[in-house]
Amino acid sequence: MSITAAAAKGDTGFQVRSLYRSLLRQSREFALYNYREYAHRRTRDAFREHQGETEERAVQELVQKGLKELQMMKRQTVVSQFYQLDKLVVEGGKTGKQTGKSGGIVRQKDQGWD
Repeated sequence: MSITAAAAKGDTGFQVRSLYRSLLRQSREFALYNYREYAHRRTRDAFREHQGETEERAVQELVQKGLKELQMMKRQTVVSQFYQLDKLVVEGGKTGKQTGKSGGIVRQKDQGWD
């Protein structure tokens, strides 16, 4: 194996790992929990499915497909920021309706308002 072939193969590996990290990072930007988890799971599963791919042409096609999905995910995360809803119980943090001038959270108990 020549030095250029080894460098190209290492560059492809770096490019794939970088794409994987970018997709995971971008999946955390979705406003809704279900979309975040779906994007994270889909990314992980797609990379595991093609983990053993060795043919250079097939790897480059998969990388191009991944880059297109990253661009689409970036657009969708921006759109999802416009439609934020209350957090789910599984997400943790403060939940409830935002009211008042300070934007505080108000929770309703069985006995009345908190």
